[in-house]
Amino acid sequence: MEHFCPKCQSSMIRIPDNPYRYASGNNIYTSRATLIGKIPVVRYVCSRCGFVENWIDTKEDLEKIKKAFQ
Repeated sequence: MEHFCPKCQSSMIRIPDNPYRYASGNNIYTSRATLIGKIPVVRYVCSRCGFVENWIDTKEDLEKIKKAFQ
């Protein structure tokens, strides 16, 4: 699915999390155990104006976040 920038309507580039980085990156943690509750946050960057958005890619990960923080 292609994403478009809400500011200038250009295409967005998907920047995935690097799963091999230990305890760093743009992640949400749902547990005190660092690697058990790690949910990667995927960034999308506009190829024209540089606008950045953060997304959770899967419904399963969204459910884990709801369970941990609601």
